[in-house]
Amino acid sequence: MQKLYVIGIGAGDPDQVTVQAIKAMNAVDVFFVVDKGAQKRELAELRARILTEHVTGPYRVVEVPDPPRERTPTDYVQTVDDWHDRRATALAVEFARTAGTGAILVWGDPALYDSTLRIVERVLAGGTRFDYQVIPGVTSVAALAARHRIVLNRVGEPVQLTTGRRLREDGLTHDAVVMLDADPDFAALPPDSQVWWGAYLGMPDETLIAGRVAEVAERIRDVRSELRARKGWIMDTYLLRRPLGRPRG
Repeated sequence: MQKLYVIGIGAGDPDQVTVQAIKAMNAVDVFFVVDKGAQKRELAELRARILTEHVTGPYRVVEVPDPPRERTPTDYVQTVDDWHDRRATALAVEFARTAGTGAILVWGDPALYDSTLRIVERVLAGGTRFDYQVIPGVTSVAALAARHRIVLNRVGEPVQLTTGRRLREDGLTHDAVVMLDADPDFAALPPDSQVWWGAYLGMPDETLIAGRVAEVAERIRDVRSELRARKGWIMDTYLLRRPLGRPRG
């Protein structure tokens, strides 16, 4: 393979794909897709729709099985590191078999809570040679704010980007956008905190809930559980705002 594009394709709406991304996709011979199994077949179908809508020339799709990993590890960092190594090994094999230009399509943006660029660097470190270019995309953070019609930050205030695991460990020290939360738990938050929650942003099953934590936390958990049980997977993001005047920590 001579060149690889790592292309952000937005949070789920095919109309979020940028002009730069469309130009890059039309320069690609082979799209590498990490197959996440039958439960997330809907994501694969949406990716195929994006290619059908925006790519005018011939191309191939190569599916690469996603290596399994422990979802509740005792050592999270080491578990993810090992998983990245196995992903890099699988991709290196397919890259070596490919001539021309390849691409990996990344939900949201490749620079925000996504492992693709780290894995590409591991492939290169292993001796596979190619050039690569990163195309930014619309993040779920931007999509969440747009769908709720809000500004993420308050005037002069920071916004933290974090995960559910870190939120539970560190507490709500600043207003925060929370991603990758397998089990949202609002019990430890001040009840007068505000939350803006969104699931499947940009997709047909997009679901939005907003309000005071004390009033909507249980509803979010119930709706989230129902959606996950019905579809077999869930992708959601939420913004939390501390009550004004409340000390940090």
